[in-house]
Amino acid sequence: MRAEDLRIDMLLGVDPREGVRFAGERALILDAVAMGMLRKQLVEMLGLAGARAVLTRFGYAHGWRMAEALRTGFQWSSDAEWQAAGGLIHTLQGLIRIRREDSDPLAARGATVEDSYEAEQHLLHLGRAQSPSCWTQCGFASGYMSRAAGRPIYVLEDRCVARGDAACHFAGRTLEEWGSQLEEHLPYFQGEVLDASLHQVASALKRTERKLRERARALEQVVGEPEGPGGLVARSPGMRRVVDLAKRAARSEATVLVIGESGTGKERVARRVHEESARAAGPLVAISCAALTESLLEAELFGHARGAFTGATHERVGLLEAAAGGTLFLDEIGEMPLGMQAKLLRALQEREVRRVGENHSRPIDVRVVAATNRPLAEEVAAGRFRKDLYYRLRVVELTVPPLRERREDILPLAQVFLVDAARQMGRAAPGLGTDVADQLQRHDWPGNVRELRNAMERVVALSRGPRVELEDLPEDVRVALPAPALTGAVRTLEELEREYILAVLARNGGNRTRTAQELDIGATTLYRKLKSYERESRRRKR
Repeated sequence: MRAEDLRIDMLLGVDPREGVRFAGERALILDAVAMGMLRKQLVEMLGLAGARAVLTRFGYAHGWRMAEALRTGFQWSSDAEWQAAGGLIHTLQGLIRIRREDSDPLAARGATVEDSYEAEQHLLHLGRAQSPSCWTQCGFASGYMSRAAGRPIYVLEDRCVARGDAACHFAGRTLEEWGSQLEEHLPYFQGEVLDASLHQVASALKRTERKLRERARALEQVVGEPEGPGGLVARSPGMRRVVDLAKRAARSEATVLVIGESGTGKERVARRVHEESARAAGPLVAISCAALTESLLEAELFGHARGAFTGATHERVGLLEAAAGGTLFLDEIGEMPLGMQAKLLRALQEREVRRVGENHSRPIDVRVVAATNRPLAEEVAAGRFRKDLYYRLRVVELTVPPLRERREDILPLAQVFLVDAARQMGRAAPGLGTDVADQLQRHDWPGNVRELRNAMERVVALSRGPRVELEDLPEDVRVALPAPALTGAVRTLEELEREYILAVLARNGGNRTRTAQELDIGATTLYRKLKSYERESRRRKR
């Protein structure tokens, strides 16, 4: 039998009771995106070197096993035909497509590969690579060729689509033929890099666990209680209600709409929904709808076929597919163009997407959480947001209150941010004095939680002692005055003026000249008013 006579129906067998068999061996059908997500997780856990070692050794074992299965399962006309079948097998499995004129990686010119799933997935999940990244392919070819040739063969990649090359290119040689060129790559085949990476990961995990324990202890000492799940601090009734609703919404598959001003922590609420749901083991993929043009946003969400538009040099999976089994967080959904809103609505209703440049649909399995700082009901009334999409998104609506309406959370949040900033700068967390704490609670925090975090980072950077001083606070926080309360009886303007003038005078340490300048009144006017306040005070004491 010749390699070119090999067909997929000769290799693939499907039995309702026994499942799938490939070349006579039990086989698994794995989604390419799932393998790409595994690659991403390996890189995040082990680093690029460790992930390459794992995938290279896995590919080597796969290739060796495949060579043995084909050797015993078919009558080859020669060993050369058995060897040549390796590249074709990989093509039939959907992993690559080898140009027919370059089908032998052992040939002088090597083998040129198109449509490598590995390069595609690396680009999708990790972005542009700095070096060739088809590690599993190198391992498979090396394992197959080593078994077929009866001696160690090492296949390396010198051009890769993931790096920006037009195609992937592989070459296989023996240890002697490679010479010194193989030195830096050999450890990936022998496990040395993996062992070193695992040791580093174990050490890093221990360091991380130690840091988390130290952070938890520091928070309990400073805040008095541990931080809430998902990094949320909720002392105020309004925020506690949001956290409770998020936890209950997470138990269902309902679409969630999170509404709140910029900086209130909408993404943390979305993360809480994901982490409390049955999809917690899946990915949480986030995208800002305000950051991309309509055409780019469509390609990001739905994916595109190769050649769908200028620059689409390879097929790409969209985020609605890539988040399979997990959650897609659509931030700033109110900024999405109307045309895209219609396409998103259809995808959510039909549970399927159509990639740009394709004419068939693909099923999706994803839960959507959207967020906006716009009043979407008003946007609907103005015709800037589709009513049907609005109601499709707000199956569960969570409104995150601004920080000025949850003042019970200001000090606990400030203390958490102090601890975090101090740890990042390698310093001890400074304490908050009563005067500083009062000033933090007086400020309205128009930037909400984000502004408070930035203020605490500034405080840690500028503080010179064990406690935060008023001068360490940002100017707009330092000059904030208490807002007048409207509870109880209504007070006269004269009473409010008296309270305000005395508050400014106290802030200036009794300096009347500076107080008059800030109030934009004459010094004589201020003196006269203060004298009248003193007379009124003496009269009341009598």
